[in-house]
Order: sequence, then structure tokens, then C-alpha cells
Amino acid sequence: MIIFVDESGTHKQLEHSTFALVYVTVEDRDYIEREITKIEQRHRIPEFHWVNEPWKLRAAFLSDAARLPFTVKVAIFRNPISPVPALEWSLKHVLVEKRFYAILIDGEKPKWVERQLKKTLRDKGISVRKLKTVRRSASPGIRLADAIAGLVRAYYDDPQGKAKPLWENIRKKITTQLVGGQTDR
Repeated sequence: MIIFVDESGTHKQLEHSTFALVYVTVEDRDYIEREITKIEQRHRIPEFHWVNEPWKLRAAFLSDAARLPFTVKVAIFRNPISPVPALEWSLKHVLVEKRFYAILIDGEKPKWVERQLKKTLRDKGISVRKLKTVRRSASPGIRLADAIAGLVRAYYDDPQGKAKPLWENIRKKITTQLVGGQTDR
């Protein structure tokens, strides 16, 4: 099992932030990443990024991706938040599996952030060698997590808005939704 982690909306001062943990079994990782790449090629985009895509393309991407074998766990926070404590809280409360190959987190985090996250994992009895930060361009799995994090944030910001039909399509993949603890700045 590989866990891809991405967040959405942490830069905002209003509305919601979300962390989406996308779980993919090790046997399926190559398949998932190959299929995400095919979906991007089919829609003629070099790499999916929620914030850069129009709603029509978001819908098409998520509709295709929803057919793939993965599950999602989501932690939802109200802005403003401090992203590092929110990510720590998410790992503490949403990450319950012990047998996984790696946790891949979007973006290059400063060393102090990585050390803090590794401490959180150690406290849970998880090997810190399993935590890696990767760039979105290097990982189709991270791009899938980005799409889901963007969708969840958009849905929670406006449950009757454009995200509703996309939410209906993807929510059966969501196994856990938690409202985060206090992480104000």
C-alpha cells in the first residue's frame, strides 16, 4: 500500500482546507500511475493540477479517475489554519494502517517540517524511512490526491455548487472523513 498525501486551500484565510490521503495498494501503484497518465493524455493536459483546470476538465478527470481502484481518507479543517500542525493531526488521527510501503507527500517541505512529521510517525510506531516528499510532476498518484483534495475543499466550501456532481461521483471512494482539531495560526 502506498499513501499519497496532498492538501488544498491552506493558503486561504476563509472557508475550508482539506488533506486527502489517497491509499493505493502496492500491486496497483504502477497501474494507477499509468492510468492517471493515460487520463491526462486523453484530456491533453501535461499534468493535472486542480487549481489550473476548468470545471469541465476537472469533472472529466475525476469521472475517469473514479473508476480506478483506490480509497480516500479526508481530514477537513476550517481556515485559517497552520498547515504543519494540521498535517500532523491528520497523520495521527486518519493514518491507522500499519502495513504500507511509503507515505508520499506533495511538495518539498523544509527539513524542520520533515523532522516534525517523522517524529509524529515515530510516536505512532511507524518507520520514518517511509515518509518522502515528492513533486507533483514526478507522481501521478500525488496528482490524484491533488484532484481529490481540491474537490473536497470545493464541496465543503459550497455543498450545492459546481462540486456537488463531482462529489457524488467520488464520495463512495471516501472511507473516512474527520473534522480536524484546533490548528489556528
